[in-house]
Amino acid sequence: MSISTMNNKKETWQRYSWLGWGVVIIAIYIWALTGLQFSGVQESAREVSFSILHGLTHPDFSYVYNGSGEDLVSLIIQTLAIAFLGTFVSALLSVPFAFWAARTDKNSRWHVRSTTGKLVLVFIRTFPEIVLAIMFIKAVGPGSFAGVLAVSIHSIGMLGKLFSEAIENMDRGADEALEAAGGNRADIWLLATFPTILPEFINYTLYRFEIAVRSASILGMVGAGGIGTPLLFAIQTRTWNRVGIILLGIIIMVTVIDWVSGTLRKRLV
Repeated sequence: MSISTMNNKKETWQRYSWLGWGVVIIAIYIWALTGLQFSGVQESAREVSFSILHGLTHPDFSYVYNGSGEDLVSLIIQTLAIAFLGTFVSALLSVPFAFWAARTDKNSRWHVRSTTGKLVLVFIRTFPEIVLAIMFIKAVGPGSFAGVLAVSIHSIGMLGKLFSEAIENMDRGADEALEAAGGNRADIWLLATFPTILPEFINYTLYRFEIAVRSASILGMVGAGGIGTPLLFAIQTRTWNRVGIILLGIIIMVTVIDWVSGTLRKRLV
């Protein structure tokens, strides 16, 4: 078989390979849908749907602030505090894990060290925040403290991974220049390594804070403080106008945090 024939077959396969992948994806969807058991629509579905729609479009604005400490504004501030404190604690604790997991030397000994560090970070972030919240509620009781612990522990696994990648990909020109000038390890760390990786660390921390705000909004549903607790109670009691104002508050909170965080991260990059 000539080289030109082989090249033509290769080009034909590359041109039409998407058809094969399309067939595989469609087959997976068909297989997945055949396993679903549809039991039909409930008789009260129409009435409940209209009630939900009416409540969401007519939110209870009297719940925004009433001075009780259990109103929307107070609980949103509590949610932000949980996310902020959890992210701040995890950002500090993630730094040693990041250097542990970063692969900066081809030496076999350091290779083993970084592998164990990566495995530890994988183990930490295996547990979802809501599972950690339930576990911490059993240990410290319900409330914001359990939410902070859940967010901070889970974020260590995520930030540690991102920080370690930043260390691996950093430009080491400043380190080498300072070492050539006779600087010791402390000088290299304080004057070269730390200033180089700090913007990346702050960037990843802000990004993680955006995610933590969304997570903290849900953790209250299991008793870990924040806006999730009244949201769950409102859903259980079918107080849809209360659900509407809470969801509106969460949307505004998340949108503002995303905008502020995105603006700050653009200035850092």
